[in-house]
Amino acid sequence: MNVGHIGPELTLVVGAVVVLLAAAFLPRPAQWAATPLALGTVATAAAWSLWLGVTVPPQLTMMRAWALDGVTTGAELTILTITALTLAMAHEWIATDPRRGEYPAIMLFSATGAMLLAGAADTMELIVGMLLVSVTGYTLAAYHRQSPAAVEAGMKYFLIGALTNAVLLVGVIVLFGLTGTTTMADIAAILAAAPAQPVAIIAVIAAVGVGLAFEIGAVPAHAWVPDVAQGAPAPSSAFLTVVPKIGATIALARVLALLPLDGADWRVFAALLAAATMTLGNLAALWQDDLRRLLGWSSVSQAGYALMAVVVLGRSDVAVPALVYFLAGYAIANTAAFGVVVELRGRTRIDDYRGLAAARPVLAATLVVSLLSLVGIPPLAGFVGKLALFTAAIEAGYGWLAALAVANTVASLFYYLRVLGPMYFDAGAAAEPAVVPVLGRWAGLAAVVGGVATLGIGLAAEPLLAALANTPLLP
Repeated sequence: MNVGHIGPELTLVVGAVVVLLAAAFLPRPAQWAATPLALGTVATAAAWSLWLGVTVPPQLTMMRAWALDGVTTGAELTILTITALTLAMAHEWIATDPRRGEYPAIMLFSATGAMLLAGAADTMELIVGMLLVSVTGYTLAAYHRQSPAAVEAGMKYFLIGALTNAVLLVGVIVLFGLTGTTTMADIAAILAAAPAQPVAIIAVIAAVGVGLAFEIGAVPAHAWVPDVAQGAPAPSSAFLTVVPKIGATIALARVLALLPLDGADWRVFAALLAAATMTLGNLAALWQDDLRRLLGWSSVSQAGYALMAVVVLGRSDVAVPALVYFLAGYAIANTAAFGVVVELRGRTRIDDYRGLAAARPVLAATLVVSLLSLVGIPPLAGFVGKLALFTAAIEAGYGWLAALAVANTVASLFYYLRVLGPMYFDAGAAAEPAVVPVLGRWAGLAAVVGGVATLGIGLAAEPLLAALANTPLLP
């Protein structure tokens, strides 16, 4: 049992405790130091994760409870990148909050939970990760206690989470009852040797699928996403619509891959989940007049695309690389879009963005890059990610799902253009830069870095996908 194999997670926990203690004992004017401390923690964890990914071969470690593979490394690096960007966004956003030093610590704990979900090779660890990311997520969503919108968002997030976490626990208990073990590798071996009754497997598929759909932001547990995107503090919205989704999607892939296909084909369940999620998300986004709520429904639709990779696991060699790459590309683009909202002090009505290109050209360009990447326009990251997903679906015999995803992608272009068009072509609404106030340097830099990274990931798609080409999905 090599403790160094979970070094990134331990680094985040220790760093979060240090930040929390600093917040407790530092005088209020000095609590700005919590953000640099948290960023240093994230950088250390990212360096450790990268070193493990380069030097340690894929394996089950920590008594086979932890999957140390390329998928885990990719998820960790993506989660840590998003955490760093959202920490920077929040630095000035919560500058006047008397509890500003606690916010970075909670975000570090939440990132740890998402990373535990991504690398879990034991169902008990899966539950721990889910609970950690959920409990901290409720706090981040309702952090502005004086805001009715934030409190409402946090309450809806909590109520749906309480129900779905209980459902997930039921699924894990049934799986333990069938196999007598919590280790995923042993579960797979036992079910392969002596398949269980189809009814029991169906119960596991439904319970685990619905439970993890909560953090994925997928149907039927998606209702919290647009409310949190709109009502929570904007840096929390950026974090919660991305980071839990990464860990939970990979966790769902690991669990479903364990289950036998005889008598209860989990691919049918995953395909229907993907189709319903992407379609509902895009249709609901068409009618939104609030940019943050639009991004929330967009996040729901992107969850549907990501689930396409889960559907074709084991039937396409492109499935695992497509999943990791798509999640990374989506995460950066979505965070960059929210970064623009944060830098513009939370301006959220679509009409508020008319003529923005003339007043704030850099922020407008960042929003263009991020939204076009979410659509899937080359050469941005979203294009390569969706292309890989569509290719994997067609290779695996799910042409109908790929066709539906293409139709949804075309539909999504309409609501993104409702934002982008007036920004550049409504010259009459152009305002002076001073009339469009911004938050500060930290948030602006985070938004621009996210936009540049979205373009960079798209241009570097070939080497990135090549590095992921032979990545196994353990156990």
